[in-house]
Amino acid sequence: MSANEQTLSPRLWTEDGFCENTWMRSEEGAALPETGNVILPLAAFLALDPAVREAALPRLGVEVLPGEGIEDLLPFLDRLPLIALVFPAFNDGRSYSKAELLRARHAYRGDLRATGDVLIDQIAHMLRCGFSSFEIVHPTTLARLEAGERGGIPLHYQPAAAAAQPGNYAWRRLAG
Repeated sequence: MSANEQTLSPRLWTEDGFCENTWMRSEEGAALPETGNVILPLAAFLALDPAVREAALPRLGVEVLPGEGIEDLLPFLDRLPLIALVFPAFNDGRSYSKAELLRARHAYRGDLRATGDVLIDQIAHMLRCGFSSFEIVHPTTLARLEAGERGGIPLHYQPAAAAAQPGNYAWRRLAG
């Protein structure tokens, strides 16, 4: 991510287009605001007093870095409204695997957000893995999304967390 991109405020995009981000970030849970939606780093979320965490859970989101596991979140998935998976660089795909696990294996139904170095070429793949919202700072990605472009290839070799449209599999997948 360039220095210019780091100074830009991220814009939130979903399949319905750009929308207002109602979530704020906090680095620690010790001073949770009384109201409003807050995204905490995984360690801060887990360090919260259990009673405080339980009371605030409907308005808490958790940010998970690529090197962090999701196992500690499993007991909260049915009540956790947002999980933000970080892409620190376009070539770090560990968060794709976490998204697929959360959606397919653990049936997470909340907002699954991609943050960090999210590029237009990744959007279609991220949607297939189950991401539902994206924090975008990359200028080219912003411009192409504003123009209604999503990027991606219309044919797929494998099933994914998001259902494919009929006929979207390559001939090799259909031949079996």
